[in-house]
Amino acid sequence: MKLKQLLLSLALLSFSAQAQIKPVTGTFVNFFWQDERNNYMNQRNVDQTDPERWACKTAELHEMGVDYLIFMAVANEGAAIYPSKFMPHAYPEGRKSPIDAIMDTADELGMHVIVSTGWARNQLDDLADPYVIETQRKIMEELAELYGQRASFYGWYLPVEGCFIPYLSDHAVQGVNKIAARARELTPNAKVLISPYGTFAAEFENPKFAQSIYDLDVDIIAYQDEIGCVRETFPMANMKEHFRLLGEIHKKCDIEFWANVESFTWDREPNNWYSTLVPAAFGRYLSQIVGVSQSGVDRIISFAIAGIYDTPGSEYPCGQKILSTRVQQDYMAWLSGDERWKLLEGIFAGQDFGKHTVISGPQGLGDGVFAVEDPADPNWHTFEGGVMECVIDLGEKQEVERVAAHFCDYYTGAIAIPQNLEVLVSDKGKQYRQVASVCYEGWPNKYLDCWTDVILAGGLKEKARYVKVVARLADSTQHILCSEVIVE
Repeated sequence: MKLKQLLLSLALLSFSAQAQIKPVTGTFVNFFWQDERNNYMNQRNVDQTDPERWACKTAELHEMGVDYLIFMAVANEGAAIYPSKFMPHAYPEGRKSPIDAIMDTADELGMHVIVSTGWARNQLDDLADPYVIETQRKIMEELAELYGQRASFYGWYLPVEGCFIPYLSDHAVQGVNKIAARARELTPNAKVLISPYGTFAAEFENPKFAQSIYDLDVDIIAYQDEIGCVRETFPMANMKEHFRLLGEIHKKCDIEFWANVESFTWDREPNNWYSTLVPAAFGRYLSQIVGVSQSGVDRIISFAIAGIYDTPGSEYPCGQKILSTRVQQDYMAWLSGDERWKLLEGIFAGQDFGKHTVISGPQGLGDGVFAVEDPADPNWHTFEGGVMECVIDLGEKQEVERVAAHFCDYYTGAIAIPQNLEVLVSDKGKQYRQVASVCYEGWPNKYLDCWTDVILAGGLKEKARYVKVVARLADSTQHILCSEVIVE
């Protein structure tokens, strides 16, 4: 790791460790299958126009704590998913529209709906095109008449966000402001939201970067964190620093600072219309959530909970409970205070877990310093042959309640999290007795990402002076990277 990256990593670990970690309370909702990326969000074997299904999905999201729904688009290829008067409908005539089904349910549940103004043509809409601006304004006029007085109607999402490479262009700012001006006329109390991308390569030091934000006539900017898009090989540390800088900019303007954290990874090549978005490991997603929370964001939304981190999108009767996905279980467990996930949250947030003396194995495993999502971080300690072993001396006999180890997973680098972790204890450091054996189930969607996780052995209540930790991989050709062993 370069010195600049190392210093950045250490700064991030110490930055605002006491910040309140926010849950994800908003999701994008995608009605249209546009290309292979949408295979999870818009399964082609499912009737995406079924109003009963959307009513169920809305209630389901509400149960997950998601109360802000942002429609990606309400029209595509000239067909509308709402009862438009100037476009044909993308749902069967005589049936309630998906928009009405969602808003009816959202009204009842006290949820907030942010309605898209696109697409004028399709996902390639360009604000440099006058037709796009005028058609999006026309869509907005219809939607304001239909839904502007609804209890759940919260505002507008302008889906042609613009790019911050190196900063928002003049035509992007002007295009947003033209559509926003019409929104102010039609619905004076409604919020206007955009969700731009490109901060990974933005020129934060250029005065034009901040000025382009100040010139926007919007109420909310939900910045894409771009972790799912893998714009960089190891993007997490830079993303967290960039959000910190964005937080400083937003202190000087009256625009709400939101984060749009990406819950997906890819089954094949990244950022390719012929690859499918699939759920990322929760350890990666949690690191994103903690990072943007520490930057001071007002709210966290995601592309996406709906269709990626919720229940499968298959047909089912309204109200019928179906099996949740593993990532949904992980997310809800964290939200409920699960010990393992709260431990990992504390690691990401820079919590102090103390130091220990390591008498067998790398000394750094007890220095209290955790590595970031980059195998080159010197705080990772490498174990070859698929086996890791270390011994910690607590200095005196004391009660051990839990033992955990922090690992890295990076498929491309033949680095994997062990499938098993054993904890053994001893009074004198000669004869050890096993007190825990914990199995770890790996995450299958690992083609691109580098993430970290913990294996936790809790509820031990064993008195001992020496603690031995042994971890094993089934594949001896893979490496184990561990940054810290926690003993409490």
